[in-house]
Amino acid sequence: MPEDTEAPPGSATVARLRRELARGTTELAVLSVLDVRRRYGYELLKLLRQAGEGVLEVKEGTLYPLLHRLEDAGHIQATWEAEGRARPRKYYVITPDGRTYLALLRAEWSGLVDGMRQLLDTLGEVQE
Repeated sequence: MPEDTEAPPGSATVARLRRELARGTTELAVLSVLDVRRRYGYELLKLLRQAGEGVLEVKEGTLYPLLHRLEDAGHIQATWEAEGRARPRKYYVITPDGRTYLALLRAEWSGLVDGMRQLLDTLGEVQE
């Protein structure tokens, strides 16, 4: 008979929380990666999945619409390029406006993280 594979209590809540956090941070993650150097879509997708170590679950259906929104907003620019005999790829690069926006996102994220850390530390002290 197979072992009981029931999920631990609260695991659905943790999974839902991770999905919600990922939704709010994907834009920040994409712009941060593009701030280092240009990338094509699939390369960006693989890098985000690897670097996120399972925390940031980016799917093609999420990434490509996000790239189009960032491009429409002027935060990134896309160009088609072919290398050798390879099929042309669409490369994305962050724009100066995108770097300004990225700085704002980073500041907001840092403020949120610091605020939550302070809140959790304060609550821990109050309960002792």
